[in-house]
Amino acid sequence: MNQRPQQPRPAAPAARPATKTPPDVARLANELTEVMSALLAVVEQETEFVRAGKIREGMRLEAQKSDLSRRYMLAVEHLKSMQKMLSQTEPELLATLRRHHETFRAMLQVNLTVLATAHAVSEGIVRGVNAEVQRRNIPNTYTANGQRATPGPRNMTPIAVSRTL
Repeated sequence: MNQRPQQPRPAAPAARPATKTPPDVARLANELTEVMSALLAVVEQETEFVRAGKIREGMRLEAQKSDLSRRYMLAVEHLKSMQKMLSQTEPELLATLRRHHETFRAMLQVNLTVLATAHAVSEGIVRGVNAEVQRRNIPNTYTANGQRATPGPRNMTPIAVSRTL
């Protein structure tokens, strides 16, 4: 039989170190910037819909907003784990990310204020409707002293509110 001389096998490639390389950091920073920009666009659109009273249109953005929020949180966690490397290798990139994040936070604060205002207004409307319904359902009775009688709990009928639009 013809046997070939065995050639030494090449050594197995060494396992990659667990640390991230600067290109990975830059890629994650760019990903975070893109996700923040996309999320800001959705939040701004939602804010405009709510300000205009178009609640249904704003609610349609919920799935997209949730997905972008999830991606944002993942990107932030990855970059937090590499913050030391980022500050050593790419301080300008870190400063840019911080500035972008401050703008992002300011826009989220505007969105939260608009949503809180819409919530307070709608709650006030529901409470007003409930008070009017209760006022009409309570019988007008008087005590022996001529004072108006306070209605009992059985005279109070709750209203039902559908949370879907």
